[in-house]
Amino acid sequence: MEIIKIKKGKFIKKRKLEIEDITVKFERSPVIENISVILNEGEIVSILGTSGVGKTTLFNVIAGLILPDSGTVKLNGENITGQSGKISYMLQKDMLFPFKTIIDNVSLPLILKGIKRKEAKEKAQQYFIKFGLEGTENKYPKELSGGMRQRAAFLRTYMFSSETALLDEPFSALDAITKHSMHIWYLDIVKKLNISTLFITHDIDEAVTISDRIYIMSGKPGKIVEEIEVKINRNLSREEISLSKEFLDYKREIMKILMR
Repeated sequence: MEIIKIKKGKFIKKRKLEIEDITVKFERSPVIENISVILNEGEIVSILGTSGVGKTTLFNVIAGLILPDSGTVKLNGENITGQSGKISYMLQKDMLFPFKTIIDNVSLPLILKGIKRKEAKEKAQQYFIKFGLEGTENKYPKELSGGMRQRAAFLRTYMFSSETALLDEPFSALDAITKHSMHIWYLDIVKKLNISTLFITHDIDEAVTISDRIYIMSGKPGKIVEEIEVKINRNLSREEISLSKEFLDYKREIMKILMR
């Protein structure tokens, strides 16, 4: 199988997010350097790299939490560099408030936007069935399984911004079986709601399983060293996908790139 590598500028779908030539320095030494990433409408795009390569630093720039030394971040063509609150950002932990019910946790982004509590809860309630959370509205986070807590965290993220989401290794704390079921669930919810997702992972199997495209980060300072388009049949079973020639070819190619 031929690995399809995308040339810069060849995109058909509408661009949602454009990260252009981002460099971040710490004490004059670059942590990440000249990073450019594009996220198109409805895509799941992974940033894949080993721990410490600068993936979270890049996300902090995109989310507007830190200002880069150079480069720009554009959302729907608007320069949002250094502006927080424009894109929803979900961290590795679900960060649900333990003293609040699930409906109160999920509706919090709407309340922070100035929507009255009753209206915010009514709006959030409309999505509980779509996110597979029906019946959990009045429960507390400690009463839910890890997978259900992540669903609630995803819904809260969606309430913050329904178009574009940054997800920082959201499945890493889950066991293998739960992680796989969450992959299937998230692929389905992305199709239903047309969510554009930029996803951090250090798990090659995960990146190949869920991504439309993968940017590979490597080096010190961290740089994008390769971009790969993933074309596999995700309608197959977990075993069929993970043992297919296409999947193994992608995995082999990515491992070669990371080992350079």
